[in-house]
Amino acid sequence: MYIRQIRRWWERNWLNLVLMIAALGLAVYVRQTQGTLVFELYGRLVEPFQGNPPQQEQLMTARMLELEAKVEELEQQNSRLKQLIDYQEQSKQEGVIAPIIGRSADHWWKQITLGRGSRDGIEKDYIVAGTGGLVGRVISVTENTSRVLLLSDPTSRVGATIRVGKDRSFMGILHGRGQSKAVMEFFDKVPEVKPGYKVFTSPYSPRFQAGLLIGIVESVDLKKSPAPEAVVNFSAPIGHLEWVMVSEGKPAMDVEINELNE
Repeated sequence: MYIRQIRRWWERNWLNLVLMIAALGLAVYVRQTQGTLVFELYGRLVEPFQGNPPQQEQLMTARMLELEAKVEELEQQNSRLKQLIDYQEQSKQEGVIAPIIGRSADHWWKQITLGRGSRDGIEKDYIVAGTGGLVGRVISVTENTSRVLLLSDPTSRVGATIRVGKDRSFMGILHGRGQSKAVMEFFDKVPEVKPGYKVFTSPYSPRFQAGLLIGIVESVDLKKSPAPEAVVNFSAPIGHLEWVMVSEGKPAMDVEINELNE
């Protein structure tokens, strides 16, 4: 009798019992797997109705964009290095090509750190040039790095000269203004200098060889006290350099300067 009652109950309720056990098992599985399977199934179901590309395609697109950006950056670096090498050949100077590896936001126009040091033959007071002209000088050296005082640092002082024709020159002291410009204070009371004239290191400069291009005269103030001044734009893009050339100073030929401000 009991067997018949159990059989009847089973025939009436077996489906509900199976569904209950399955639901319980699914709930346990979802909890253990953090619902991963459910999300995957949901993603596959809604994928045909989505306007965006699949996840794999998005990842491939992102990777392609990353690679394109790297290639563009390498091409730009290659172009900058080529310009620096061309400048080195034109200026007939031998030196060490060094990357700029350190530049503080607080001292952006004052100092830079190079990724070359005494192991590469660099010594204190070596001159540093970039594409276009003089940048600064080495003030300290470690085995693998060098610290450079930039011309744009307000504490920097450089003997400068402006040649007018072949027979006349006007000299002075050039000091930085903390940006891409400098100020040249003349020794002469009435220097015959005009905007557009090129400014070079002076033959009497104690730390720099003569004839290194510094910049271009932007304006001249003859009424400035106590001495006439000229605002000079640096010819090298000091604020945007990534590579520089470090070398020991050598005498420059006078004729190379004479040809420029006639």
